[in-house]
Amino acid sequence: MAKHLRKIVQAGWGAIQNGWFRGLFAGGKIYTGPLKHVCVPGMNCYSCPMALGSCPIGAMQSVFDGRRRSFSFYVVGFLSAIALFAGRFVCGWLCLFGLIQELLYKIPTPKLKVPEKADRALRYLKYAVLLILVVALPLIYRGSYGEGVPFFCKYVCPVGTLEGGVPLALMNEGVRATLGGLFYWKLAILILCILASIFIYRPFCKYLCPLGAFYALFQKVSICRLHLDRDACVHCGLCAKACGMNVDPSKKPDSAECIRCGECVHVCPKGALSLGIKASSKASEKQSSS
Repeated sequence: MAKHLRKIVQAGWGAIQNGWFRGLFAGGKIYTGPLKHVCVPGMNCYSCPMALGSCPIGAMQSVFDGRRRSFSFYVVGFLSAIALFAGRFVCGWLCLFGLIQELLYKIPTPKLKVPEKADRALRYLKYAVLLILVVALPLIYRGSYGEGVPFFCKYVCPVGTLEGGVPLALMNEGVRATLGGLFYWKLAILILCILASIFIYRPFCKYLCPLGAFYALFQKVSICRLHLDRDACVHCGLCAKACGMNVDPSKKPDSAECIRCGECVHVCPKGALSLGIKASSKASEKQSSS
């Protein structure tokens, strides 16, 4: 049970935030009740027929106003509070799209290892997506009616295509009749993400996800984090081998790429790693002195 706890939590949380099952039987009608004013912590499409809450990235863009250059302090404040508490723990435990990528990676095929230099450079792409597509362009670009345009959601987001676009197209004949080049462009991005996930562990999370990029900015100061007891560590390398995000926890337990999944904690033979709000006093002393 403990071995599969994280995936149970991921699936359970995905079911909770997509719990409006009536949407399945109402021709793809989207829930518009009071819960839709609340952001969920992870990526989850607003337009999914079963979605109860709003995706924070989508909400951040939708309230930007190209005419007044307004800024979403509520959404950014919400995200900052989550990030200060948990960092990228949300990515590892509460992201349905992350779970889908992990399950795809379990398909028995030869796996690809992105060369270290290319991998290191590509990791910065998600920060560019956050800065340009999520923040800058929706704030400064005016659409045909003077409104801010949600560039990431409209032109890129594979989560929205999977959870919103495809189900709506399948269940609503009116939506199907209006499909055009933009839908097929985003469908192609989704297919590429799915195919890449079979061969590379969580490629969207590593290289493209703007929400993961935002949470990563708070990794070093988040309350819930990965702790290392440097006295207990024997540098056997098992934690680094277990990490799908290509992090070596024995060297950098507060890496911005760590999604706090806890796989390294399970394989450590000396109990040198722990995941939680507070480390043991011994581990805390060692980290503060390093």
